[in-house]
Amino acid sequence: MTGRPVPALPPLLRGWLGLIAVLAALAVVVLGILYAGDSEPGKVDARILAAVGGVGPSWRYVALATDFLGEPGGAATLVVAAVAGCLLLRRPRAAVLVVAGAGLTVGTTTLLKPLVGRTIHDGHLSYPSGHTAFVTALALVGALLATGRLGLGRTAGTTLVLAAALVAGAAMGWAQVALGAHYPTDVLGGWCTALAVIPATAWLVDRVADAGPRELR
Repeated sequence: MTGRPVPALPPLLRGWLGLIAVLAALAVVVLGILYAGDSEPGKVDARILAAVGGVGPSWRYVALATDFLGEPGGAATLVVAAVAGCLLLRRPRAAVLVVAGAGLTVGTTTLLKPLVGRTIHDGHLSYPSGHTAFVTALALVGALLATGRLGLGRTAGTTLVLAAALVAGAAMGWAQVALGAHYPTDVLGGWCTALAVIPATAWLVDRVADAGPRELR
């Protein structure tokens, strides 16, 4: 394979996404400290829950279908499809980022849950939301790939990345709150986890690839 390597993290976005990743990581830590050991919704959670209210049977089916995308079967399907798409587009670095980024994002939420110790419904650890983090992570990878393919500039690329993360995170976050699986601030923590992990992982993939065989492009 010839030609210049295609980076997983578009160079024009590194500065802005690096700053966003740092701020997101700080938000994850602050929220974790604020809600450490809690087993009840906080004031912010209570206000959001009161505003959102319950969902009817039809919308509950939508929430369950969305939730499935974060379950092992649905998540594996999404990852396989995303990797296949990246390889078809001849973007092996993006394919690596799908696997590494999703894995590290979910791994981070899994590690944080017992450290924070926030619980919901019979002691289930809830902060941060792994479902929200996973779907947001995949959306971020897709947006980074699209930014590179379309040759978008810094402003357009950053806008696309944040918009994709917001849409994906909001959809899964709504499902988690509607199903009573997470508090709204758990969802926010999961969303910020993906924003912190994916840019850092993309940068790392590029560094390793640039130092390794030329075939990884």
